Amino acid sequence: MELLAKQIMQVKDMFLKNEKYLLNLLVIVFYLFAFKAYSASEDKEEVLNYLKSLSDFSASFLQSDGESISEGRVSIGKKRVRAEYFLPTQILIILGENKAMYYDYTLEEDEFFNPKNTNAWFFYDIFRNPNFFEDAKIEVKNNELFLEKKGINNEEQNFVLRILFEKKPLILRAIEVLINDEVLKLSIYNHSYNEDFDKDFFKLINPKFLN
Repeated sequence: MELLAKQIMQVKDMFLKNEKYLLNLLVIVFYLFAFKAYSASEDKEEVLNYLKSLSDFSASFLQSDGESISEGRVSIGKKRVRAEYFLPTQILIILGENKAMYYDYTLEEDEFFNPKNTNAWFFYDIFRNPNFFEDAKIEVKNNELFLEKKGINNEEQNFVLRILFEKKPLILRAIEVLINDEVLKLSIYNHSYNEDFDKDFFKLINPKFLN
């Protein structure tokens, strides 16, 4: 009986020690996940504040659709976004929340449209729609941040929008848009902050009439 009681106590002590170990392990895992979630939340807030702050800003871009490459510059005003393509065709796009203008310099033709009904919508929503990324996911890899947004556009097409940032210092580096099976990639460079834009720079007017 004494031997049996001793064995029972040993098993009980082992169980209690294992239970304490498991409890400590669970506490560590909980804090690790809590810290990771908190860190991701901080990173996302920092990225969203950075995007909101990009007013009076411009940057050059190289755009690729897998078949051709275009070169241009995007400019961010307080209410509108201007995207100007230089090569291979010179095209101007000015985007507001509900109205936009397209101008082909070669053909000297303009067209006014609702940006939400075209693939140009993402230029506006990324920079001037403060609520667009509220449900986006953030991912950190080394010194890079990836912001990902999934949804359905006005044409009822599924899209995935991914934005790449350099983390330290925080700088926008690339934009990738996937709509159905079509991919559009923009590499961002030559960032310029605190631009002094002309008062007519973001007007929805055929540029021929501004001269």
